[in-house]
Amino acid sequence: QIQGTIFPAPNFNPITDAQLLGGALQGISCEKDVLIDILTQRCNSQRLMIAEAYRDMYGRDLITDLKENLSHHFKEVMVGLMYPPASYDAHELWHALKGVDTEEKCLIDILASRSNMEIFQMKEAYLMQYNNDLQQDIDSETSGHFRDTLMNLAQGTRMEGYADPSTAAQDAMILWEACQQKTGEHKNLLQMILCNKSYQQLWMVFQEFQNISGQDIVDAINECYDGYFQELLVAIVLCVRDKPSYFAYRLYNAIHDLGFHNKTVIRILIARSEIDLMNIRQRYKERYGKSLFHDIKHFASGHYESALLAICAGDAEDY
Repeated sequence: QIQGTIFPAPNFNPITDAQLLGGALQGISCEKDVLIDILTQRCNSQRLMIAEAYRDMYGRDLITDLKENLSHHFKEVMVGLMYPPASYDAHELWHALKGVDTEEKCLIDILASRSNMEIFQMKEAYLMQYNNDLQQDIDSETSGHFRDTLMNLAQGTRMEGYADPSTAAQDAMILWEACQQKTGEHKNLLQMILCNKSYQQLWMVFQEFQNISGQDIVDAINECYDGYFQELLVAIVLCVRDKPSYFAYRLYNAIHDLGFHNKTVIRILIARSEIDLMNIRQRYKERYGKSLFHDIKHFASGHYESALLAICAGDAEDY
């Protein structure tokens, strides 16, 4: 059973919440604990209702007030919680594409893991928020087979729920040849299969690949390709197999490999909080021996730490 860590709050009253937030933000010193208590304990649709009540009450935009009163990573968490999911994805993609350096890993995390519907909504949000076409921006800011694969994913044309066992071996053969030959044409075929076949179909294809080559598809991709193209292909395979495991792996790397890569940790926790963050936590503990709660506590501090832990909905015994 797939489940998140943030649920709709019972006995919810947006007007009361808006008043409490107003009080917390208006005071001499901002009462950050109040912000955490409210914004991490309401689901996204409730937070949007609070923002509306806040605007009616104070004539001001809640996101703007949060930005003005908060700073650093704590601000990023609180502001991030206020975006609807599609707008949040669009916001993250825009900054990943238009920042000083393109953040390829952010593009990979989002585009390799979202459903057709999520991609469609994210493209609409991107156009609304930035008056730009997401696919055009990917085209101009990335290059090579990495770009082609992102462009394919951004079309949101993956088949859904359909599987044809009779073509699985054939697809597996094409993948295996693509790992042997590595020509431009083979790379195109490889990404076409990974971006367009249904998850159900790809499960069978990966099984057949193992039978044909005696090798796991991830190992084969890692051996044959490199750079962001390789990372993106592997991300797609891992998401097909088990999204919570993929995100657990990404969180672990973000926490341990680069010091603490705050942006990645914040983005995954917010984006998955109402989808599968509980499952991600379980996979994290199973795979790495320490809980996500423990590792966040170890690397973050202050109100920033409190906010992340509240989204994680960790328990004391997790520590």
